[in-house]
Amino acid sequence: MADNEKFNENDWREKLTPEQYRICREKGTERPFTGEYWNEFNAGDYRCRCCGELLFDADTKFDAGCGWPSFYAPVSKTAIREYLDTSHHMMRTEVVCRKCECHLGHVFTDGPQPTGLRYCINSASILFSPENK
Repeated sequence: MADNEKFNENDWREKLTPEQYRICREKGTERPFTGEYWNEFNAGDYRCRCCGELLFDADTKFDAGCGWPSFYAPVSKTAIREYLDTSHHMMRTEVVCRKCECHLGHVFTDGPQPTGLRYCINSASILFSPENK
């Protein structure tokens, strides 16, 4: 998606599966241990499913035991945007793609060092690109 290209809701519905649309555009979540990448640990990078923006490197991925892909850091703080999420009677920090506002998941403070953060991300919101060797 070019920087100046804007999608409307009908465009997103055509581009994404119904499940991807529910998660990426309507802030849904997938059930734990069901997403495509929860158990993927090969080298490579993870991009936004909606716009292709680089979001996470596989080097920062870890097994949090929660059933969602988990990372201790994005590729850069400029790759994502964070918002306060008070839905479902909880106080959490939502993570979205800075470029297209795709809902990625949430960030928690129970991750490993060096950051102590756990970016808990929906597989439906990302695309894995394996490292070419």
